[in-house]
Formats: sequence, structure tokens, C-alpha cells
Amino acid sequence: MNDPLQSLADLLWQAAAARVPVPPLREAAATFGMVPTADHAYAVQRINRDRRVRAGDRVVGRKIGLTSKAVQRQLGVDSPDYGSLWAATACGDGDTVAIGTLIQPKVEAEVALVLARDVDRPDATVADLVGATDFALAALEIVDSRIADWKIGLFDTIADNASAAAFVLAGDPVRLDRVALREARMTMTRRPGDGAVETVSEGVGSACLGHPLNAAAWLARALARQGDPLRAGDIVLTGALGPMVTARAGDRFEARIEGLGAVAVAFG
Repeated sequence: MNDPLQSLADLLWQAAAARVPVPPLREAAATFGMVPTADHAYAVQRINRDRRVRAGDRVVGRKIGLTSKAVQRQLGVDSPDYGSLWAATACGDGDTVAIGTLIQPKVEAEVALVLARDVDRPDATVADLVGATDFALAALEIVDSRIADWKIGLFDTIADNASAAAFVLAGDPVRLDRVALREARMTMTRRPGDGAVETVSEGVGSACLGHPLNAAAWLARALARQGDPLRAGDIVLTGALGPMVTARAGDRFEARIEGLGAVAVAFG
């Protein structure tokens, strides 16, 4: 009999390769008699992470998902999750992403941290993250679901690498003692290919679990308990500061985060 977790991982892998979404994984899990849990979902995520590493890609950091109450309300879930960031999906500020490589992309603005030291304690605190962080950057995350119509629950998005697709980092690093992340306001605009600039998302640092460093500490503890801790050099996307926005061909998004500057991406 096939391993149910391997079968679920295969569904996601094939959906990404074909760019054709699949029904919610919880439905497939039921056919195996599974009562899906978060532990099952992270096991599915690890299967595909290991497969991607074997295929030649490299993990360059982690993302925290579902930290914004606005995004949680959009998706009908009530707790954060995490996934891996890949070298092959890193984009430069102002790059154009081929929308045909994605299925149903959305964009959200975030604070990114780059670590100078490992954070490997299961009781990691915000102070540990402050001490370990080299600098912060404005970032955009491109999220995409391999689940049809974004009809995801927590099990679906965890298994699907926290709905990660790509990420864009600004090129202007800022030390943590030069920015007040909790009060930092975010405004994201979109310029459609045939229209004027419009504001499409707004938020503030406190929307991310009260403070982006709270989210990073949550992630550090969760990973350390799994024996897979944050390491020096890792990029950490701390979570959306406001609602995510659907991306279409021709759109150009720019996010400005107070104290961190601006970051932009276009879809071609």
C-alpha cells in the first residue's frame, strides 16, 4: 500500500510541475482514512523539501505564514505556519516575474530579517532574535497555492510549504536599532498595465503577531523543537503586514515600509 504522506506530497509536486491545482488535501487524506494533523502536514512538506534539495535547489531561509489577522480571516485559519525559502525563487528588487510560472499568485508585504548567528534554543526569546539578526529589509512575498481556488485549511497550506512561491528583497539593509518595527507602517500599491497607481494593501508591524520579532521568535522555537533550527545567513520572512493581493499579468507592485524603504516587483 502506498504511504499516504508520500501520496499527498506527490499530488502537490505534480500540481506545481503541471501548474494545475488540486482539490484540498484534506479531502485526499480522508480517502486514506487519515485524520490529518499539523504533524502530518509538516511531514508532507519535508518530503517535498527533501525532493527539491535532491533536484539541486538550496534552502536559503524560512517564511512564517498566517501571522496577520487580516490574512487569517481571508483564509479562515487561526494560527501561523512556516515553510522554506529557496535560492531558485529569490528575486531582485524591481524584477519581473513570469506569471505563467505560477498558478494563482498573490502578493504581500513583509519585514525580512537576515541572521548573523544561529538561533537553536527551543526557548528562544525576542532578545535572542535581536542578538542574532544582522539586518532587516523590506520584502515582498509572492504566495501561490497548489490547492484549487485557494480553498485551504491549515493542513493544506502547511503541506504546501506555507503557500510559498517566490520572494523579493529590497537592497537597503537596516540595523534593528535604526527602525521601530512595531510601529512601522506599510503601504502597498499596484499599477496595472493599463491603469493608474492604486493603494491595495495597508498595515503596520504590530499586525504581525504584535511585532515582527515575536513572529521570528515563534519560528525559532518551533524549528529548534524539530531539530532543524535557524542558522547564520538564513533569511526570515516574518509574515504579512496587511492583506495579500491577487497578481495579474502586467501588474507592478511596490511596498513601502516605514524605516525600511521600498521594494517592488512586476508580473510579465
